[in-house]
Amino acid sequence: MSYKGYFKPKNPGKYRGNPTNIIYRSLWELKLMMYLDSHKDVLEWASEEMCIPYRSPVDGKIHRYFPDFYVKKTDKTGTQQILIEVKPLLQTKPPVLQEGAKSNRRFINELKTYGINTSKWKAAQEFCKSRGWKFMVMTERELGIKF
Repeated sequence: MSYKGYFKPKNPGKYRGNPTNIIYRSLWELKLMMYLDSHKDVLEWASEEMCIPYRSPVDGKIHRYFPDFYVKKTDKTGTQQILIEVKPLLQTKPPVLQEGAKSNRRFINELKTYGINTSKWKAAQEFCKSRGWKFMVMTERELGIKF
């Protein structure tokens, strides 16, 4: 998932932000961008254009979180607004300390990452709830990616 580049939308009028500066940071994000750009029910979308403050459990300070995507779509029930974070499934679960590991450094880093992510997601859920929006984390499962 170390792929990165610029996405050029076929429907720049649907993009909320600067359509010449859309950056993807993984092939999973690129796949979702192509879907959002082309799907008829997506009215508008954005990538990392919103900022949500959250408190980090690591240092106790307020930081800024930029969710991967904002989507405004229509369906049978009306219009919905959704914030989406794209993450590997492994990063959405608490880390497990491996028996007999030579170093706990990896576990500690995974624990910090998981703590920060869950703090961001809690702040995003509260942000969305106050606006009547939805928040979701999409993994390889939701994106239909198989290894």
